[in-house]
Amino acid sequence: MRKVANISADTYNNTQAWETDASENNDNRSQTDPFSQMIIRAVEKVSPAVVQIIVEKKETRQRGTNPEGATGSGFIISPEGFIVTNSHVIDRSKQIQVNLPDGTSYQAEPVGQDPSTDTAVIRIYGRNFIHTVFGDSGRLRTGQLVIAIGNPYGFQSTVTTGVVSSLGRSMYSYSGRLIDGVIQTDAPLNPGNSGGPLINTSGEVIGINTAIIAQAQGLCFAVGSRVAEYVVGKLITAGKVTRSALGIAGQTIILPQRVTVFNNLRKNRGILIHTIVNPALIDVSQVNTGDVIIRFNNVDVGSVDELYLQLNEQVIGKTVEMNILKKGVKRTVLVKPVEAQ
Repeated sequence: MRKVANISADTYNNTQAWETDASENNDNRSQTDPFSQMIIRAVEKVSPAVVQIIVEKKETRQRGTNPEGATGSGFIISPEGFIVTNSHVIDRSKQIQVNLPDGTSYQAEPVGQDPSTDTAVIRIYGRNFIHTVFGDSGRLRTGQLVIAIGNPYGFQSTVTTGVVSSLGRSMYSYSGRLIDGVIQTDAPLNPGNSGGPLINTSGEVIGINTAIIAQAQGLCFAVGSRVAEYVVGKLITAGKVTRSALGIAGQTIILPQRVTVFNNLRKNRGILIHTIVNPALIDVSQVNTGDVIIRFNNVDVGSVDELYLQLNEQVIGKTVEMNILKKGVKRTVLVKPVEAQ
């Protein structure tokens, strides 16, 4: 004898309603244009790992007796709860509260910070946190679509989009130090976005949102992931970053084809020196503004990020060869990097 399942009217109606909702969701997705679907997928992948950071600042004599407060954003990079944010967000922190998108809150402890790149790492304790992954900012192209996620003015998980406006910019950080290899984007940012991720359409973090120019529109900046990932690794393992410096500032440029062919170069990019920050650190009779760095310590460097990674603690105080283009002609000069302060 065949058994017949008893289904109540309420169960049937609920099932029918669920099927209707699912059908509507499928219809909505099918009606969404491919451009929007690409952004939606990236946001759904990353936003669960984007956190709000609320900081109580230590008292300072210069700013009165009352402790200050600050808010910013950050993103979890490991299941163990390591979070990347900006150095200026947690600087002088007395207490750090982290609010996750699921409504849970944690007290965080600082792991390390690097004012030279405005990068910091903090940590919350727990298990199996949803986390993001770094992409390669070295593969970005001007005009590429990027997405910023953060908590401007306390509005959690706010999403804005834009394009890469320029690459290899230099800018001064909150501490007055020059940051090289910065991504310029027109994805709108506001106070509270600092420390949040700039991502590509694959849902990879390709930058840390760092600064805006308040008087302008569409001038926003992010530290590239190629540098940020290196710095974050050093902060987690050593609590600080020890690096060398040449006393110059530059930006990535594309070299004319005739220059690359004439000098038999393997890369069509280089670092244009636009400022001598500290003349005492470099021989200005050999290296000056307008020169283009193409090779450092026997390694081809085609961008500010690539040069930055070569300026590590191993070359501090050592005399190394550096190849430059002076008026389009390759020259070899000797430099002695010092420890960056």
